Amino acid sequence: MDCLFFRHGIAVEREEWTGAERHRPLTDKGRLRTRQSGKGLLAMRLAPTHILSSPLTRARQTAIILQALLEKPIRIRITATLEPEADPQALCSLLTTLPSDAVVWCIGHEPQLSATAGLLLAGASCPGFSLKKAGACLIHVETTARPGTGRLNWWLTASQLRAHG
Repeated sequence: MDCLFFRHGIAVEREEWTGAERHRPLTDKGRLRTRQSGKGLLAMRLAPTHILSSPLTRARQTAIILQALLEKPIRIRITATLEPEADPQALCSLLTTLPSDAVVWCIGHEPQLSATAGLLLAGASCPGFSLKKAGACLIHVETTARPGTGRLNWWLTASQLRAHG
């Protein structure tokens, strides 16, 4: 299984947003950079078989932008396991329910994405890992998504992804 962890694009600043935090949306620049990063993913021939997204607005918007770039649309599955404070083990448990040859795009937030990446790679959270907005990492898991079973293929910033597109 290949697990792509993709952090949502640039969102409206917390100080500038008057609504509920869950509903804070992407900015115009965030939508543009997300689309450009997504084109970089596709240039690397990384087409998903599954798309999972946090239910928070900025992550769902990111997932929709990435989904729109695909030749063959894939349904987006909304899951609380990708919320910012979700337990990384819960996402790993969800991943074990998917086929071993799946290419799963997980769209979410920090610190949850990097904590889950650390769990897959090292068996525990790794403080040095952090995904930038519209950045991603790709982790390969041979059998099932259990702690310490992942292999890092790459970890890229949004500007590096955009350079591929």
